[in-house]
Amino acid sequence: MTRAVRIAAGLAVVVLAAAVILLLPHWLSDAKAAEFTRAGCFFIAILGLNLLIGYTGQISLGHGALMAIGAYTTAILTADHGFRDLWTIPLAGLVAMAAGFVLGLPALRLSGLYLALATFALGVAMPALLRKFSGLTGGSEGINLFDKALTRSTGALGPAHVLGWTIATNDFLYYLTWGIGLVLAGVAWLIVRGRPGRAFRALRDSEVAAASSGVNTAFYKTLAFGISGFYAGVGGSLFVLVSNWFVSPTSFYFDKSLLLVVGTVVGGLGSLAGMAAGALFIQFMPSWAGNLSHAPGAPFVFFGAAIILIMILLPTGLGGLLRKLAEPLTSRLYTRSQ
Repeated sequence: MTRAVRIAAGLAVVVLAAAVILLLPHWLSDAKAAEFTRAGCFFIAILGLNLLIGYTGQISLGHGALMAIGAYTTAILTADHGFRDLWTIPLAGLVAMAAGFVLGLPALRLSGLYLALATFALGVAMPALLRKFSGLTGGSEGINLFDKALTRSTGALGPAHVLGWTIATNDFLYYLTWGIGLVLAGVAWLIVRGRPGRAFRALRDSEVAAASSGVNTAFYKTLAFGISGFYAGVGGSLFVLVSNWFVSPTSFYFDKSLLLVVGTVVGGLGSLAGMAAGALFIQFMPSWAGNLSHAPGAPFVFFGAAIILIMILLPTGLGGLLRKLAEPLTSRLYTRSQ
């Protein structure tokens, strides 16, 4: 497939995705739109996690903790330091990016299961750490921006006003989340097709061969953690706004990290387009599984069975399915370009 065909197919996907995102709130109830907005937060986080796992082969089970860092950055800056909530979104990403670099330091010595366990330790410890520093984080009660920063929370007092348009709060948060998600997906696309992406794939295929080819393995390993941390921090920041401007340690138990990994794998490792499908899966499948049966533990059984079924039928994830469905279009474009 020629480069022109790949670009045309990519633009077609972007236009289609933008059209669906733009029109979807008009077809949904407010409650359902709010669920899609939360899925957008997960989409951003697993985009970054896919850059780490899918492109460098480094496994992280602690990205829920990085989301928590982004979420609490937004909450603390808005509640205690007078920032507007929207201004804190990039700052939350940068703080989580710094934490991602620190989290990536064990990757210089560890790999595989050992690295996964090291990152999992942070995910498990994060709720306890948030309770420990109660003077900063509010402890077990968390931080409620409705109580502390109502006037600085966009849309909390009513519809949001953007460029002369008046938008309902739920619609505003939906467009904000998925709009940022599309922009960051474009950034990820540029990353994986540039020099960092080539270095990431070289690390994934063979670290020894990458080092022999002149790739600075230490730099790119920590860079991958830092970039994925930025994405997780932005997702966590938006998660606060979506969750009624409230955050607490219970919002980020270790199961959040596991869900992000599930979304990444189900979406398809190494597939950016599949991450949206993975995010929708981890947002909606647990509730659908709960509706199938109310017996104790049954929802977890159905949820696990759904994951296993997808992995058996679609070993390349939902992203692989999307690529197969797009093959007729790309083949037709390629034929016309000859």
